[in-house]
Amino acid sequence: MADLDRVLVLAGGMSPEHEVSVRSGRRVAESLRRLGIEVQTADVDSALLARLADDPPQVVFPVLHGAAGEDGSVREILELSGVPYVGAPPSACRVAFAKSTAKALVAARGVSVPRGVTLPKSAFHDLGAPALLERITAALGFPLFVKPDQGGSAFGATPVDSAEALSAALVACFAYGDTAVIEERVVGTEIAVGVLDLGDGPFALPPVEIVPDGGVYDYAARYTAGRTEFFSPARLPEAAVDAATATALTAHRALGLRDFSRADLIVDGTGRVRFLEVQVAPGMTETSTFPQAVDAAGLDFAVVCRELAHRALLRGPGV
Repeated sequence: MADLDRVLVLAGGMSPEHEVSVRSGRRVAESLRRLGIEVQTADVDSALLARLADDPPQVVFPVLHGAAGEDGSVREILELSGVPYVGAPPSACRVAFAKSTAKALVAARGVSVPRGVTLPKSAFHDLGAPALLERITAALGFPLFVKPDQGGSAFGATPVDSAEALSAALVACFAYGDTAVIEERVVGTEIAVGVLDLGDGPFALPPVEIVPDGGVYDYAARYTAGRTEFFSPARLPEAAVDAATATALTAHRALGLRDFSRADLIVDGTGRVRFLEVQVAPGMTETSTFPQAVDAAGLDFAVVCRELAHRALLRGPGV
């Protein structure tokens, strides 16, 4: 069995989630170092290709959020460079990164999802925003939730309770992407369910319940200590927990994901689970739900990181 000695952690990137990625990468790197593994860190920049060619690491651990980090681009580059890496392959990343596509594929497996529409910015310009907004609200009603079709960390995501607020929410959304997902806002318990595969097949981690102080799990609530209360495992009936973990596993498999993922879900008052989206590179910061779920499962986060990297080493390069 090959020994894992040297890992390159990729963190940072050019997306709005740069700082979150840096914090996530720092935690993964420090965890691996505690186990005696030599770890280097790098950003995605003009020096990366030369670095991979001149001094290739045994394994790359991408901890990149947002575009390039989660849309498959960096993983394509790693495959072209012949370097093993942790996480999903490029094709799965592309599918999962587009929220509307991921939602459709997961719904095809029988999972409940919020009703909604996905429209580009150009549609509002070409067809006339007032008439189009009127059609949307007539079909979906209120409350709604607006978010970019691609991206994370709640950038450009806004809850909407009125027609007046919908226009402003779309402006905020289009600041982060050219396509908006407008969907019914499901009222209930917000949870995140991590999925992990250490070699014996994917399994779900305990759901983490998310209770933001202001009622909205926005960027500040996600990454500012004390702004959100987390319960892991979630305070849910056993049947709802079972349904949530089954949903996360279905999403992981339906989208062709690998090693780990995180599904964001809502459990309504009847116990019905709705799938919202999935992350192929979950946050690893001190307030992120994935490490909390690892702890709740009785696993050592550092050991999990090492096992994921070792699994990638044994799997070898993608090309």
